[in-house]
Amino acid sequence: MDKFDANVSSKEGFGSVEKVVLLTFLSAVILMAILGNLLVMVAVCWDRQLRKIKTNYFIVSLAFADLLVSVLVMPFGAIELVQDIWIYGEMFCLVRTSLDVLLTTASIFHLCCISLDRYYAICCQPLVYRNKMTPLRIALMLGGCWVIPTFISFLPIMQGWNNIGIIDLIEKRKFNQNSNSTYCVFMVNKPYAITCSVVAFYIPFLLMVLAYYRIYVTAKEHAHQIQMLQRAGASSESRPQSADQHSTHRMRTETKAAKTLCIIMGCFCLCWAPFFVTNIVDPFIDYSVPGQVWTAFLWLGYINSGLNPFLYAFLNKSFRRAFLIILCCDDERYRRPSILGQTVPCSTTTINGSTHVLSSGTETDRKKLWNKEEKIDQTIQMPKRKKRKKKASLSYEGLILLGRKSCFREGK
Repeated sequence: MDKFDANVSSKEGFGSVEKVVLLTFLSAVILMAILGNLLVMVAVCWDRQLRKIKTNYFIVSLAFADLLVSVLVMPFGAIELVQDIWIYGEMFCLVRTSLDVLLTTASIFHLCCISLDRYYAICCQPLVYRNKMTPLRIALMLGGCWVIPTFISFLPIMQGWNNIGIIDLIEKRKFNQNSNSTYCVFMVNKPYAITCSVVAFYIPFLLMVLAYYRIYVTAKEHAHQIQMLQRAGASSESRPQSADQHSTHRMRTETKAAKTLCIIMGCFCLCWAPFFVTNIVDPFIDYSVPGQVWTAFLWLGYINSGLNPFLYAFLNKSFRRAFLIILCCDDERYRRPSILGQTVPCSTTTINGSTHVLSSGTETDRKKLWNKEEKIDQTIQMPKRKKRKKKASLSYEGLILLGRKSCFREGK
């Protein structure tokens, strides 16, 4: 949410080489934000599995907000910064500033909603999560992420509430007498600076810290439970493990998702915290923060709009697979496994010189079958022990029947 364009431009301007370097850098940031956020939106809309995850609805809405920042806000700020002049008029300056406040506030509200969603998913029982995060509640939360920011963006800015008491100072900074240039200056008085910063950043930030602290504690407990399940599974392979495997898989998935979202939130805070700290301090020190500092902090926040897609790509396996499929033109190598879930397609194996079709329901079952096969081969190679050879023959026939039965079920 920029100071909100405290876009007090550098009064000295830039040389030709500096303009080329600056324009190249800003263009790269804008292009990265546009392509990255488009990729996130396309991935969720295209991938059926990603659409089933409730959190991804917030992620798509967040990507849409960042996309609008990169299309409607960043290009005009880059032009003003490079050209050292605002050429679009005072009314469009207010509109652009209002959009900037609206969209960046919506971004942090989305991250706050994501943290609450993860809190209910990881720290509560599955039934509680289903009851809390209903489609209606998700729709209301998404609506709030877009509607509430309008009360601290378009409403006060278009009414001029942020200018009360500092109009003369704003008019003085709008014009550069030396270069006869006009700037899109956005300055705020003390009440607006405190109210807007608290609502748009500090309250959501506090809620996210509390939510992710609880998630961190729960994730540590889950990690301990996973270790206990693994030890118990190693000591007693014979007992049924489907429930344990389901619980372990769920805990692993949720813990990794929590870590990913914590990193995303951390990057957001690192990018926007300097701006919001300066935004609330500047009115109390007679607006003495240099324009170059405001510009640097503002574009540091803008960089966050292009950073989230890369965090998804590197830290989330589902998004990474979807990105690869989209970028590689639906390459079969990156497709998901069969919808049969944990089942593995029929495969051939050679037992005692004959080739047969086998299948196994899970990785554990497949390992057991291969162990049986090794025992069979070792037993068959012992000519003097007729009893074991007969037993091996029975196991061999049973293994063939098991493979044929599994394949018959998969064929259905």
